[in-house]
Amino acid sequence: MTSGGGIQIPSRLPLLLTHEGVLLPGSTVRFSVDSPRNMHLVSQRLLRGTSLKSTIIGVIPNTRDPEHDTDDLPTLHKIGTAGIAVQVVGSNWPKPHYTLLITGLCRFSVSSLLKERPFVLAEVEQLDKLEQYTTPATEGVTPSDGEIGELSQKFYQAAVQLLGMLDMSVPVVAKFRRLLDSLPRETLPDVVASMIRTSNKEKLQVLDAVSLEERFKKALPMLTRQIEGLKLLQKTRKMGPDNEKRVLSVRKGGVFPGRQFNLDEEDEDDDGDDTASLERKVHGANMPEAALRVCLKELKRLKKMPQSMPEYALTRNYLDLMVELPWSKSTKDCLDIRAARTLLDNDHYAMDKPKRRVLEYLAVRQLKTSLKALAPRSRNVKRLDLGESQLHCFRGACDQSDIRGQQVLDPEQNHSFTDHYLNVAFDLSQVLFIATANTTATIPPALLDRMEVLQVPGYTQEEKVEIAHRHLIPNQLEQHGLTPQQLHIPQDTTQDIISRYTREAGVRSLERKLGAICRAVAVKVAEGHRLTKTEALIPEGPTEQGDKAVPPEMPIVIDHIALKDILGPPLFEMEVSERFTLPGVALGLVWTPLGGEIMFVEASRMEGEGQLTLTGQLGDVMKESAHLAISWLRANAKTYQLTSMVGGPDPLEGTDIHLHFPAGAVTKDGPSAGVTIVTCLASLFSGRLVRSDVAMTGEITLRGLVLPVGGIKDKVLAAYRAGVKRVILPKRNEKDLEELPANVRADLDFVTAGNLDEVLNAAFDGGFPGTASTRTHHQLTSKL
Repeated sequence: MTSGGGIQIPSRLPLLLTHEGVLLPGSTVRFSVDSPRNMHLVSQRLLRGTSLKSTIIGVIPNTRDPEHDTDDLPTLHKIGTAGIAVQVVGSNWPKPHYTLLITGLCRFSVSSLLKERPFVLAEVEQLDKLEQYTTPATEGVTPSDGEIGELSQKFYQAAVQLLGMLDMSVPVVAKFRRLLDSLPRETLPDVVASMIRTSNKEKLQVLDAVSLEERFKKALPMLTRQIEGLKLLQKTRKMGPDNEKRVLSVRKGGVFPGRQFNLDEEDEDDDGDDTASLERKVHGANMPEAALRVCLKELKRLKKMPQSMPEYALTRNYLDLMVELPWSKSTKDCLDIRAARTLLDNDHYAMDKPKRRVLEYLAVRQLKTSLKALAPRSRNVKRLDLGESQLHCFRGACDQSDIRGQQVLDPEQNHSFTDHYLNVAFDLSQVLFIATANTTATIPPALLDRMEVLQVPGYTQEEKVEIAHRHLIPNQLEQHGLTPQQLHIPQDTTQDIISRYTREAGVRSLERKLGAICRAVAVKVAEGHRLTKTEALIPEGPTEQGDKAVPPEMPIVIDHIALKDILGPPLFEMEVSERFTLPGVALGLVWTPLGGEIMFVEASRMEGEGQLTLTGQLGDVMKESAHLAISWLRANAKTYQLTSMVGGPDPLEGTDIHLHFPAGAVTKDGPSAGVTIVTCLASLFSGRLVRSDVAMTGEITLRGLVLPVGGIKDKVLAAYRAGVKRVILPKRNEKDLEELPANVRADLDFVTAGNLDEVLNAAFDGGFPGTASTRTHHQLTSKL
């Protein structure tokens, strides 16, 4: 990077395109970047780099009008400045952006573009030979210096004259004077042009002046104008420190070969209008008195800070957030229940519980305008992701743990919510929070306690078909530029996609499969269009039919053959009956965050010492269920005529048992597999096959009772999708069957069991030896 005592920039530089000013060699400028190219440059180059070389970038002025800027790469300015990024500050407010502090090193010209995305990379040629900048500005001019020597001396004297008209007791003026004596004279035009008040157009002229002689000629009139303006000001009133500081626009931190200067104060006029505008916004935000006092205090601190301080950007972002918050803004509620019902029914099929709750809320709002738990006034919807630690409402509450800590949903406290960032009270009592989650198990109890939870079970196959033809297919047609006259998917094909190519509680995979079909059809349609247009240009005459494809007939109908051609062989088959060819296999029902699933339980036995082996990534509760099942079966082996491999009355005598739960990569836990494990082992010990069309769920006890479990609707729907005909459930879950669709209840045979005797009797054809449906079981009676 260094060569001959000077700085040698890399021949390939990433380019930062900016509307926000001109970076000159020797100056330090703060840039705010938010365009995709510049954001990628920061994230992929500056933040990931580990060497000094990776912090050097090229800054090119973007001369395109910002109001008409597009994503296309503009025509690059011919000259740029290579600089070192000495500071990078990121922020998400009011939108994601980075603030860069860049110190200019030298000029370069763009030789060629190497790539435009994700950021601009160019081959560059260094123009300033910094190792030649060695002549002190205070050294006299010799005849050999020629015109450049005279210009540099004249420029230096003008700069000294300007400083002489200012009060040297002002620290910024004194530091500028010392800086002027320490710099090489070749650097004076760039440094002074960056300090005095000039327009970006004039700075651009200095940047474009490649020769040192031209550079002095461009910068000298600017310096002279400052002197004349100061003379005029002195004639009108006595000079004071505040006015002196307005003459200069001093940037902090300049780096040259072997030299460095730092200025602790900056000109306040550069951002004076900006801070004045911010102050007006603060007073116009109608915030509470306590918040206003905090803002005015921070604003006062901001005015005294140099822009180069890291705290400047943080304080400015804080004030921007404070003035943007809706302290006294609200939107008008629309409480038309009939219109809301129509809108919900049109946009969402099924989901009766959430829709009914929304209508209930609107009805209460009509009757009572103030409601603690549900009384929002602002209805502008903002989406927040609690799971990825990105919140844009409250900057200090950076993730779900912070929200939990503030109890932000508590109606008794959220009228004066105070987060870590704002540090002032904000009224959230009029905000309605609607959150979604795949499972409530990971929600902290304190947060869950302040929520009203609506369980949304999985869709039935019939509901998925309706959703597909009402919403998904029209949406996919539109996204792929197709029409119903070009593509038709019959309902039986949709059912085939649902049952044989997807297995889920929702419809996300179904939508992806429909998208794949649309893409395949789009190719056929596009080929037909191209052929038709080509034929119009071919003169009439004999042609060979084999040289061209025939345009497809419209609409293209997706049948089972076309479905297999597009999506490939089916991913799922009805494997229930196939897996029940040996004793020791039973079908259970489990709940997952994505809905219900079927789960096979397999058991085998071999000669051994009575050991039990469990595989399939089982949790502690599931392991306990397996041991419970073994103990209950051993205790009741005589009743159910269960024997060991050698014919002994103890099923484990001289026998080792291996119990396996397939899909070994998936962690499994919970008590609801208890009845399935008992049935599987009873099949193994008796040598009888479990019915292939039976699935079951339920917790067991050591006394053989069957206890209720959760997720009944999702589990039953999973059994229904898998082609199961009989479902065994705990007796105390009978009430949950009311939530099932009528067609599901009609197609399935439900057996509600209070004990394991009833489970075994229903799981095997012709019942199970030793079971009796009339057998009485002692029930616990509370003595409280």
